[in-house]
Amino acid sequence: MRILLIEDHKPMLRAIKQGLVEEGFAVDTAADGEEGGFKAQSANYDVIILDLMLPKIDGLTLLQKWRKEGVSSHVLVLTARGSIDDKVKGLNLGADDYLTKPFQWEELLARLKALIRRGHQVKDPVLRTHDLVIDTASHSVKRGGKLIKVTPREYSLLQYLAFNCGKVVSRSQIWEHLYDEHDDNTSNVVDVYIRYLRTKIDKDFEPPLILTRWGEGYMLRGDAD
Repeated sequence: MRILLIEDHKPMLRAIKQGLVEEGFAVDTAADGEEGGFKAQSANYDVIILDLMLPKIDGLTLLQKWRKEGVSSHVLVLTARGSIDDKVKGLNLGADDYLTKPFQWEELLARLKALIRRGHQVKDPVLRTHDLVIDTASHSVKRGGKLIKVTPREYSLLQYLAFNCGKVVSRSQIWEHLYDEHDDNTSNVVDVYIRYLRTKIDKDFEPPLILTRWGEGYMLRGDAD
């Protein structure tokens, strides 16, 4: 999943980005409101993590502007402001969640994952189709009761397919959600990771779950397919 992190405190920005990348997220960053505002409207992010105390343009102004202009990405406000008034104002301007600094890393991750599920209209943290089980909290994958070891990038691809289970997603859609702004791979790398996943998910199992729709993209077989 692709995240935009807007945070002006550079040590915190680097630490959060590193942690998210290690979890398999694609992360773009901005260190001020002007840069963050531009990036938020240039890509389709699953979640934007937004600090309120930003140079050039403050977070609340950005948030209000995005919602007026139709930016639909979920926004997790991350700030040192802990008063009820600040929280209410942020939520009323269109924030989806609010986390006060200092925070526990596990809580940030849990809130982030919940917002991603909400964006795909999924409430259960465990995704299932046929005998495939994906636990979005622990990032574990099982098929036929057998634990499947996947890399963070493979997991991100499989989770994205699962969120769109039964629907075809194009290579460009997959690439946009899995790779950040500094990645120089092309959408052709998606084919490589699809092949890796098929070796792990479909080999020695029936029916095959990762399907190709020629000229359109890929899909994860739903229970009704």
